[in-house]
Amino acid sequence: MKYPLFGALVLVLMCYVYAPAQAVKSSRPASTVSHPARKKVAEPVAAPVAVAASVAVPNWLPSTNPVQPSATVLHDLTDTKLDVRFDWAKQWLIGTATLTLRPHFYPQSQLLLDAKGFDVKSVELMNGSRKGKDLKFSYDKKKLTISLDRLYQRTEQYQVRIQYVAKPNELPKGGSEAITDAKGLYFINPLGADKTKPRQVWTQGETEGSSCWFPTIDRPNQRMTQEISLTVESGLKTLSNGLLVSSRRNPDGTRTDLWKLSQPHAPYLAMLAVGDFAVVSDTWRGKPVDYYVDPAYQYTAKRVFGNTPEMLEFFSKKLAVDYPWDKYAQVAVHDFVSGAMENTTASTFQQQLVQFTPRELADVSYAASESVIAHELFHQWFGDYVTTESWSNLPLNESFADYSELLWAEHKYGADAAALVQQTKLRNYLEEAQTKREPLIRYQYAEREDMFDRHSYDKGGRVLHMLRSYVGDEAFYASLNRYLTHNKFSTTEIAKLRIAFEETTGEDLMWFFDQWFMQRGHPELRVTHSFENSQVVLRVQQVQDTLHQPVYRLPVTVATWSGNQAAEHRILITKADQTFRLSVSQRPSLVKFDDEGILLADLDETQSQEELLYQLSHARGYLQKYQAIQGLRTKSADLLVSSAFRAALNDPFWATRVAALDGLRRYRGAEGSAVRKDLQRVALSEKNGTVRATAISVLSSFPNEDFSEVYNAALKDSSYVVASAAVNALAHAPTSTTRAQLSALQSTNNAALLTALSNYYGLNGTLDDYQWFLQRSKDAPAEVLYVMLENFGLLMQRIPPIEREKGIQRLEALARTHPQMYVRLGAYKGLHELVASMPALKTTLQDIRNKEKDSGLKSMYSLIQ
Repeated sequence: MKYPLFGALVLVLMCYVYAPAQAVKSSRPASTVSHPARKKVAEPVAAPVAVAASVAVPNWLPSTNPVQPSATVLHDLTDTKLDVRFDWAKQWLIGTATLTLRPHFYPQSQLLLDAKGFDVKSVELMNGSRKGKDLKFSYDKKKLTISLDRLYQRTEQYQVRIQYVAKPNELPKGGSEAITDAKGLYFINPLGADKTKPRQVWTQGETEGSSCWFPTIDRPNQRMTQEISLTVESGLKTLSNGLLVSSRRNPDGTRTDLWKLSQPHAPYLAMLAVGDFAVVSDTWRGKPVDYYVDPAYQYTAKRVFGNTPEMLEFFSKKLAVDYPWDKYAQVAVHDFVSGAMENTTASTFQQQLVQFTPRELADVSYAASESVIAHELFHQWFGDYVTTESWSNLPLNESFADYSELLWAEHKYGADAAALVQQTKLRNYLEEAQTKREPLIRYQYAEREDMFDRHSYDKGGRVLHMLRSYVGDEAFYASLNRYLTHNKFSTTEIAKLRIAFEETTGEDLMWFFDQWFMQRGHPELRVTHSFENSQVVLRVQQVQDTLHQPVYRLPVTVATWSGNQAAEHRILITKADQTFRLSVSQRPSLVKFDDEGILLADLDETQSQEELLYQLSHARGYLQKYQAIQGLRTKSADLLVSSAFRAALNDPFWATRVAALDGLRRYRGAEGSAVRKDLQRVALSEKNGTVRATAISVLSSFPNEDFSEVYNAALKDSSYVVASAAVNALAHAPTSTTRAQLSALQSTNNAALLTALSNYYGLNGTLDDYQWFLQRSKDAPAEVLYVMLENFGLLMQRIPPIEREKGIQRLEALARTHPQMYVRLGAYKGLHELVASMPALKTTLQDIRNKEKDSGLKSMYSLIQ
C-alpha cells in the first residue's frame, strides 16, 4: 500500500500550499556519491576515531521487537476463482471460492486458510463434477482448518470449493496510520442515504485484508492466477484485476462481469471495485489504459491521468522490461483507507488525489498527483511482478516506487524538479529519524504495518539514488533488469537485489547494502575547510552516535570553484574524523562538499557569506540555490544579500522563486520600498500560482502595513491557492469589506479555500459564523476537518457558553467516532480550546483519551496541554 493516508493528506494540501523545505542542521540536503574504482580519489589524512562520550540510549532506539520470519509455505496456492454478489443493505459479500492448491514440498492432509469474519456454509473437494465431496472443517472466525480426504504429495494438485458470506463490518476494528482501517471490504453509502457521495464497494488487500473477503493463504510469498465473477445491478460498473473476458445480463436485471488475470500475483494484490463510474479510455501499445472516476470528473480525468501511457513507455524502456500485464486501470474511490494501492493491473486512489475541477487543476502540482500515479505504476514491476517475500523486506517494493517519483520528475520536468523531490523526501526521512531509526530491512518489528513508514519509502528511495550514482546509470538499470528478469512472477529478498548488482558490476557491494539496508540511522556530518599552500584542507567529521549506528563509508564529490570554473575532487570517507588535501591553483571562491545533492546525510557545512553568495549566483541547480538562500536568510538586511534574493525572484524554477520570496519574509533592510514593490509585482503577475500565493504570504508578514488592494484582487484569482493565501492574509489584517467578500466564498468545496475560511473565522468570527462551522463540519473533506475543527473551538471561545452545545456535541462525536485518525485529533484539539472557559470538558477529554484505541493518537493527546 502506497502513500500512507497521512502522507496522502500532505499531498492533497500540497496542491494548495507550498511550505519551503526547512533544513535539519544544515541549510541543504546533502550530496553525491561516485564510483571510486573509476576515478582517482584524494588520500585521506587519518585522525583518531571519535569515541562516544556517553552510553545513554537515544530516544530513537526502539525496544526489542519479536523476530518476524517469512511465512512457512506448506501449500502453493496456484489459482483462485471467485463468484461474488453483494447484499448492500447488510453490507455482506456472498461468495463461492474455488481454490487450486498443491503441497509445496512435504505431503499434506490438512489445509489452513485465512478467512476473517465469515459465515462458512460449506467446504467441498472438487473432483471434476459440479457436485463436490464434503470435507470436514473447523473455523474460529480467523482461520479455516480443512481436513483433506487423504494425504497429498507435492506432485498432486487438488481443488476445494468454499461457500461463504463475508461480513466485514462485524470484524474488530484494526488499522494503523498507513491503513486507517483493516476490514478488507468496504461499502460506501450502501443505501444511498448520503447525497454527497455515490454508492460504491471496493477492497483494500495490503497487508492481510484480502482474507476479509475471500478465503486464501494471505501471505506475500504466495502467487496465484485469478478469476473474479461479479454480479451487480445493471447500472453499476465493475473493475478487477486482469481483463474483462465476459459480461452477461441476468433474468433478474443484474449483470455478471468476469475478470481474469492469467499471470500469477500475490493474494494481497487482488481487488474489486463497483460503483457508478465514468470510464475514460486510453491505450499504450495496444493495451487498454482506463481511468475510472466519478462522472462529474470524466472531462478532467485525462488531464490528471493522461501521462500514464508516457510513464508506461518511459519505465518500460528504462528497465528494458516491458509493462508485464495485459491492461492498466486506475480507479478513484471515496473514503479510501489509504492514499493509493497498486493492485495488479488496477490501482486504487483516494479520490482527493486525482479528482479535480477545471479550476483546481491550475493548482495541481506534480507532487500532488503525478507522483502518486508514477509511484503506483512503478509498483507493477516492483511489488507486483516481483514481490517481497515478507513484510520485513517491504522496502524492495516501496523504495523503488518512491524512487520512481524522482525518475519521472527528472524525465518529464528536468533536473530541478527531480532535485525538489530529492529534497522533500530527504527532509521527510530526517524528520522521522528524530524519533525513530530502524534498519530498512527489518526482521524485527511489533506489527507488520509498522513497516509502512518514511524509512521504507523516503529513506529507501534516497538509498537507491546513492546506489545509482555510485554504480552509474548504465549499470544501475542493467542491474534492475537482471533483478526483474531473474525474479519475475516470484518473491524476493534483499540478498537477491545485492546479487543482481554484484553480478552486473562485478564488484562486492556488501559494504553498501550492509550500511544502508541492514543498519539503522544515517551519517551526521560536520564539514569545514580552509586554504593553505595551494591546497584546500577539508575536514569531515562523522558525529552520529556510533554506538548504535555505523561509521559510514562514503564516496563523495567535492567541487572547488575558481573564476567561473569548477573542478571535481573524489574523496572516500571511511573514518569518523578525516582531513583531505585538495590541490587547487588558487584560493577558490567556493568549496562545495557533495555538490550534486545525492548523499543521504544530516549535513552541517560551514560556509562564509561570500561563498554562499557566489554559490547562489553560480549554482548548478535548485538544491545549491536553495541551500545558499537558506544560509543567507539571517543576513537578508545586507544589501548584497537582498539584491541576490531579488534577482532570484526571476529564477527559471518556481521553487527557487518561492525560496527567494521566503528569504525576504519580514525584510527590514535598506531596500524596503523596492522589496515591497517586487513582492506586490510577484503577487499580482507571477505566472505560477504557488509563487503568487507565497508572495501574498510574505507581504502579510509585514505588520501594520496595508496591502489590502493586493489581497482583494487575489480573492478573485483563478487559482484557489492564491485566493486562499489572500484569505489567510486578511485573517490577520481584516478590512471593512472583508466579511462581505468572504461571504461569497462560503459555499466552496475546495479544500484549500475551506481551510483558509475556517482560519479566518477562527480568528475573527462571531456568533453569526457559528452555523457555518456546524454546516461545513458535516460536508468538509477529512483533510480540511483536521484544521477546521480546531478553528471551530477557537470561534466558540468568543460566543456565549449557552450557544455552544451543538458545537461541543459535534466535536465530541467526531473525536470519538470519525474513522480518520487526524480528524479525531482535530476535534480533540477543538474541544481543548474550550477547557479554560469550560473546565468540565477536562473529564470529557480524559474519557476520549482513555477510550482511544490508536496508540499513536493517544501519544499525541498526551502532548496537548
